[in-house]
Amino acid sequence: MSAAAAGPVPQLNVKLIVPFVNSVRAVFTTMIKVPTTVQRPYLKTAAPTAYDVTSIIGFSGDVVGSVVISMHQATAARLVTSFAGTAIAAGTADYADAIGEIANMIAGNAKKDLGRAACITVPTVVFGAGHSVARLSDVPCVVIPVTTPVGDFAVEVNVRQVSPAN
Repeated sequence: MSAAAAGPVPQLNVKLIVPFVNSVRAVFTTMIKVPTTVQRPYLKTAAPTAYDVTSIIGFSGDVVGSVVISMHQATAARLVTSFAGTAIAAGTADYADAIGEIANMIAGNAKKDLGRAACITVPTVVFGAGHSVARLSDVPCVVIPVTTPVGDFAVEVNVRQVSPAN
């Protein structure tokens, strides 16, 4: 497909990204008890995730799209242990639930700062290398890389504000 056929370049609304940066910091400080360093966000250009554990939260209402939290299996195991206060065996329902809850806390905390009515879905957790997540095509996907002492992860934000009806 040529660049001309692709249409206009999607616009990035920074006001929809900042709440996710702030949410990562707050959730990891208060709930997970793991220090984080949020790196400089960038636009995602490759479709597959770089990690093998992913949790997806959908947004609907005045903000639509998704937020994806991805990490390596070893990082996931350490974060789940820190969050739960005990090791949980990988592959169990409790393990997947804990990963989903981390994503749920990040999305939920960001949602309250978006300043608009928005709803979030129940998390979906995906295991396996090289998987892709379908995204909105009319807005860019912003990757927020995060480093921690237990491993790195990424928060991928692909949301847009829906104009309220007049």
